[in-house]
Amino acid sequence: MGKVYAVGIGPGDAGQMTGEARQVIADCDVIIGYTVYVDLVRKELQDRELQDKEFITTPMTQEVKRCRMAFEQAQGGKKTAMVCSGDAGVYGMAGLLCELAEDYPEVEVEVVPGITAALSGAAVLGAPLIHDFAVVSLSDLLTPWEKIRKRLHAAAEADFCICLYNPSSRKRKDYLKKACEIMLEHKAADTVCGTVCNIGREGECSRLCTLEELKDVKADMFTTVFVGNSQTRIVNGRMVTPRGYRNVEDR
Repeated sequence: MGKVYAVGIGPGDAGQMTGEARQVIADCDVIIGYTVYVDLVRKELQDRELQDKEFITTPMTQEVKRCRMAFEQAQGGKKTAMVCSGDAGVYGMAGLLCELAEDYPEVEVEVVPGITAALSGAAVLGAPLIHDFAVVSLSDLLTPWEKIRKRLHAAAEADFCICLYNPSSRKRKDYLKKACEIMLEHKAADTVCGTVCNIGREGECSRLCTLEELKDVKADMFTTVFVGNSQTRIVNGRMVTPRGYRNVEDR
């Protein structure tokens, strides 16, 4: 039986790639994925780990084609790794591979988890996701904006901390501002927020701001945005959302 691994490579830096992900990539014959992510793997791993491997890349929006190529490689007897940034099961390719697996019953799919941007970005800022939180992508390429809008309203009204993926792009320059205006209907203007760009990669940078200020922050597809809940505050320059441990201690 052939095998395809959906591998989450983390934010990009080899130090934040799990040992399991690294070992699977080292054991596979074929590495396939979106061009940017395959290039990250080639840059971060050592030559001995990538020796004699075949690399296959496709541009964005060719996800189905990419998955079918992976299955075809596995059908031919090659162990194949589909690499994804962050976690393969969080806005990654694991779901599509599992869906398409019905067409390739002789190929097994295994999902190898990785560190998603919500976690790696939160670590840069401090501890913004200690309590309940929601993750929402602002990309309307696959999800209608009306559904995204409803989810933002619901998460903000419920006082979740909110992590935003894909906050802006060349075609969606005002989406982060629109999202902030929606959340401001339920959250205070001085709600603590943070952004992290290029997590774990060259040029990583972060900033703290208020929800009102976030409306005018310049972001792109490599930016992850964190919006606090009503308890989130800045402690020693870090974004922190208390869970309530100290309240229990004081009883």
